Amino acid sequence: MKYLDEYRNPDIARRMLEEIRNVTTKPWVIMEICGGQTHSIIKNGIDRLLPKEIELVHGPGCPVCVTPLEQIDKALEIAGRKDVIFTSFGDMLRVPGSDKDLFMVKSQGGDVRVVYSPLDAVKIAQDNPDKQVVFFAVGFETTAPNNAMSVWQAHQQGVKNFSILVSHVLVPPAMEALLSSSQNRVQGYLAAGHVCTIMGWEEYEPIAERFKVPIVVTGFEPLDILEGILMTVKQLEAGRAEVENQYTRVVRREGNRPAQDLVAKVFQVSNRKWRGIGEIPASGFSLRPKFALHDAEQVFNVGDLKVDEPSECISGIVLQGLKKPYECPAFGKQCTPENPLGATMVSTEGACSAYYAYSRHDLPVDG
Repeated sequence: MKYLDEYRNPDIARRMLEEIRNVTTKPWVIMEICGGQTHSIIKNGIDRLLPKEIELVHGPGCPVCVTPLEQIDKALEIAGRKDVIFTSFGDMLRVPGSDKDLFMVKSQGGDVRVVYSPLDAVKIAQDNPDKQVVFFAVGFETTAPNNAMSVWQAHQQGVKNFSILVSHVLVPPAMEALLSSSQNRVQGYLAAGHVCTIMGWEEYEPIAERFKVPIVVTGFEPLDILEGILMTVKQLEAGRAEVENQYTRVVRREGNRPAQDLVAKVFQVSNRKWRGIGEIPASGFSLRPKFALHDAEQVFNVGDLKVDEPSECISGIVLQGLKKPYECPAFGKQCTPENPLGATMVSTEGACSAYYAYSRHDLPVDG
């Protein structure tokens, strides 16, 4: 397919791999932030084609995976109410809560519906004025404009029975938290191209300067990722730490200003808990007080719900790049897509689901 196959050309890939081998003289640890990039890497075997000096580790770049257990339990509590129509994207329905998931709530009689846009949920609210309609607003900066628009539209049109359960997280604070950790292994980042499409890369520049790490905004196709790795390695080998843009066909430094303006009108930056990692200051969005009527946590009084993460799931360690999925004793045994212990095995962007789908159950072969 034109405009797709050209980013999967095997001849170009071989030339890029050869160039990566030629410029690599030291061991380097590079983290890709986005779960979509993780799946592309594992599906195409990119990590196994690289020289053995380069290790790719997988970051907290799957919004489903980093949604904390207590937020799932809040969703389950709300979705089980008789006066509620609970809407969500499909990938959230199998994420396990403390004792069930949204599919189980649906099987028990809850009105749980999959939608393809939060604006669909606004329309459902308009069509069902006797019900409270809730949308599970999960995501990074990428989906924030759509969710902001749904709240803005509901507010402007007086749709008082629509609310969102906000679980938005922000990438730069998570990157800083990982780099600040005493366990940090990351020496360079492949930044998520879709996030930067909205936000640009200006906010990454202080991170590169402060922590002396190269950050390369990278796309999702095999050649995107190989070029992003090459650009990162060249910086590392030269002792540079700058923000560069591989994803030039989509991303601009300033990002999408109108989308940013809409997000700023509806959301405010707040502290946010990350599954398996803990609370990171100023790492998420919450609704501004003006839109409290559309804040599901306030509407249903579930904001104080606190839950401990299950000890048998090491997804938090995987999401910090400290372990690979196959290093978890439960991986592929007690934890499978049919019986997941954590969100990283459920999500289509989860590292564990990628390793399981492409049969990465064993230690990797030497590159």
